Amino acid sequence: MRVMVFFKARELPDAAMAPTPEMLEAFAAMDAFTEELVKAGIFVAAAGLKPSAQSKRVTFDGASRTVIDGPFTEPHDLIAGFSIWEVKDMDEALAWVKRSPNPPTGQGEIEIRPFYEAADLGDFITPNDLSTPREGDRGKLGVA
Repeated sequence: MRVMVFFKARELPDAAMAPTPEMLEAFAAMDAFTEELVKAGIFVAAAGLKPSAQSKRVTFDGASRTVIDGPFTEPHDLIAGFSIWEVKDMDEALAWVKRSPNPPTGQGEIEIRPFYEAADLGDFITPNDLSTPREGDRGKLGVA
């Protein structure tokens, strides 16, 4: 089972991204935790995300597209980073998340979401469709 683990934290102002001792300690703790995930064989990928002031959102309404510039003010909607893990089940993912270091802000939230796998799409895609190679250069992380 593959899961995406979203790390959500209160939005830090750009000035707060300066390397403070607390920030460096938090990064070192996360690095050590990631190394544990690698050694356990469940780590697939991870990345941290820049502040929402450098982001854009695009809303869709039929053929219309609206671009909204950051920063975004709802911190509970902001993702600070993510990991992709290969685990045996949700219980294993939850056990690892409970071991995750605290964010440097002290407040945070982690969401675990499973990926759709080929078996989940049986009502939409035939076995022949799944076994047929696709055209183009696609990554290997998803079934799409």
